[in-house]
Formats: sequence, structure tokens, C-alpha cells
Amino acid sequence: MKRTAKIAIGVGAALVLMQLVILPHDNPPVTAEVQAPDDVKAVLHRACWDCHSNQTVWPWYSRVAPVSFLVYRDVVEGRKHLNFSEWDKLNDKRRAHKQKEVGEQVQEGEMPPWFYTPMHPDAKLSDADKALLEKWAEGSASE
Repeated sequence: MKRTAKIAIGVGAALVLMQLVILPHDNPPVTAEVQAPDDVKAVLHRACWDCHSNQTVWPWYSRVAPVSFLVYRDVVEGRKHLNFSEWDKLNDKRRAHKQKEVGEQVQEGEMPPWFYTPMHPDAKLSDADKALLEKWAEGSASE
């Protein structure tokens, strides 16, 4: 058997075996929702919620390894850094800091990540969306 055929069989076998690793696709209870104007919430729901809340919509590819490992890690890390479903667990100072971070991440083009928007085109932020989130992050968006 040629070397490339052996490598292809090995890679194929590894991919099949990876499918046996089942990662949890849980959504813990929502204890509270972020306090923000409805238009801000709409943008947050559309662009941020899948990784930064306990209401993740797990896409089909989140069940196919090795992509499932990446999606799972992104959601776990996203929730750890900022979880809008547990907004009530933050004190006022921490909440204000996280709100400001949202604006900074949006302004710098860090969020949503470049690799997220191709599969989630609705998450792409328009200039108006960015301005709205930045205004909210500064604490000046009206309720």
C-alpha cells in the first residue's frame, strides 16, 4: 500500500474515532437577562448570544468532530468571560466594566470573531449596530 493511502486511512480512522467523543451541549438555567434597551438587546441576541449566554443555539456542525471541539471551547470560554444570562451575578462595578468591554471589543473588531460570521451572517454588525453597542457600553443608551 502506498504511503499516502496509509496516511489517508489513518486520518480517516482518527476522524471516525473522534466522533465517539461526545461533548455536552447544555444550556444552564438563565438567572437574569442583561438590562439594556430593546434595540441593544436585539443586537446582542443576534450577534453575541450563542457564545455569551446560556441560550446557545448549537448548530449541526457542533456535533461533528473536530469542529465540535472548537465550538464547545468557544462557548465555554465565551460564557466564562461574559455571560449575559447571569448578568445578575455581577456587582454594579463589574457589570459596568463588562459593558464597557463589549464596546471596546466591538470597536476593535474583535467581536463577533471573524470565523463566526461566515456561518452566522446575521451576527455581522453594521455600522449602526456598532454605534448602538458602543453608545450602550458608554452607559448613554436610553432605556
